[in-house]
Amino acid sequence: MDYRDTVFIAVAENLSFSKAANDLNISQPAVTKHIKELEIKFNTNLFERKGNKIFLTRKGKIVYNSYKQIEQQYRELEFEISQLNHDISGDFIIGASSTISQYLIPKIIASFHKRYPKVNIHLINGNSFDMEQLLLNNKVDIALVENHSSQSGIRYKSFLDDELILVTGGNSIYSKRKTISKNDLLQFPVVLREKGSGTLEVIKEALLKQNLDFEDLNVPIHLGSTESIKNFLLDFDGLAIVSEQAVKTELYLKTLVEIKVTGLHIPRKFRIAFKMGHKSRQVELFENFLLGYNL
Repeated sequence: MDYRDTVFIAVAENLSFSKAANDLNISQPAVTKHIKELEIKFNTNLFERKGNKIFLTRKGKIVYNSYKQIEQQYRELEFEISQLNHDISGDFIIGASSTISQYLIPKIIASFHKRYPKVNIHLINGNSFDMEQLLLNNKVDIALVENHSSQSGIRYKSFLDDELILVTGGNSIYSKRKTISKNDLLQFPVVLREKGSGTLEVIKEALLKQNLDFEDLNVPIHLGSTESIKNFLLDFDGLAIVSEQAVKTELYLKTLVEIKVTGLHIPRKFRIAFKMGHKSRQVELFENFLLGYNL
């Protein structure tokens, strides 16, 4: 890829000439020049302006999708050549769901970096659905997700068992209770993750198996991260359903307390998501490292 291609990708992903210029550390007129040269090369408009905003044209979207595939192939090429030279290097982009990115993947990446110090790891985090979309759009090389559902075009492999548990704050009015009934669960206030969260999807499925309607839960608030939920519980007389992996420290310190729900168990698996088709060498390398890591 030449520099004009890199400029085009930056503009397409920012949908802004000024932001692209800032990211690339070049002037905005230089960005405009490179885009005009590409439009002359392809004999078409790649962007259209609507008011103060720009958007990719239909042909611009085709160019962008192709360039992202080419960009990924260049990374794979660099990686494969480095392997043949016994000096593994290159760029590797991981998309990870919120729970995995906060509580699991950092120590794994640190260990991976010690073994392969010339591999540049880029971690992007968000909810499971968003990470799957980035994978399908060639914006990450691999995705680590916590949902149950599967999307077409993606292959999954489990790498760790997890469980969703019910917790409350150590000073909550519910903190002295060891167990509650399923009916209690529907009555007591529960704070949950946001829509699109893999955790939320798993909870819905688990309740459905118990003939409980997710919509019957008393949910006064949704929060965007498990960390937000943990902090919220410190001053909230209510409950939360969170990953056991995410609250080990708080349970040990007793700032949070686990409460069992009679007859309700919510296991799940953390999974590696691969795009269907060719699996690159760097994906295989990280997959094998992750599966062999002592979690």
